[in-house]
Amino acid sequence: MYAIVKVGGKQYRVEKGDSLLVDRMPEDEGAKVSLEPLLLAPGGEAAPLFKGDDLGKVSVEATITGHERGPKIHVLKFKPKRGYKKRQGHRSELTRLEIGDIQGAGTKAAATKEARSEAEPAQAKKDQGDKLEQAPKQKRPAPKADPAEPKKAQGDKLEDVAKTKPTATAKKPPTEERAAKKPAASKGEEESDGS
Repeated sequence: MYAIVKVGGKQYRVEKGDSLLVDRMPEDEGAKVSLEPLLLAPGGEAAPLFKGDDLGKVSVEATITGHERGPKIHVLKFKPKRGYKKRQGHRSELTRLEIGDIQGAGTKAAATKEARSEAEPAQAKKDQGDKLEQAPKQKRPAPKADPAEPKKAQGDKLEDVAKTKPTATAKKPPTEERAAKKPAASKGEEESDGS
């Protein structure tokens, strides 16, 4: 089970027992703080709660364990050929929180389910095995066969292709095209070729 809470304008995912660093809070060390939940996921098969009505019943408690400062960040600004140099440092003020209880509408059902499963682990496994065995097995329907076409010999296929093409647009063989394009030779050349 986990919750998403909003602290200091940022969102964090928290579980019971988590430790988290947030922006500085005004409360003293040891104070208990209630965090604003945005979502609660109770775990198991229960649906997550994220609507305003349901979140009104959810409470996320945290304890302030200490105030800290973040790591030092060095900021250097420099503009060449202008003589401008600026050096600055920064450390964030932070608060460490220890997450306590997360209570809500769906948590009781999840807690009782967990307790039941811990008390009877062997029985739960046996019940799950029985459910798996009782599940009906579904057969896939056999794929429908396409109506088979009568087998043709290779020669038949060539004839079918020839029938589909119109004969009016059939091209002349390449030798006839060359002969048609070749210019007629003069009479003197014809006689000399013959002798």
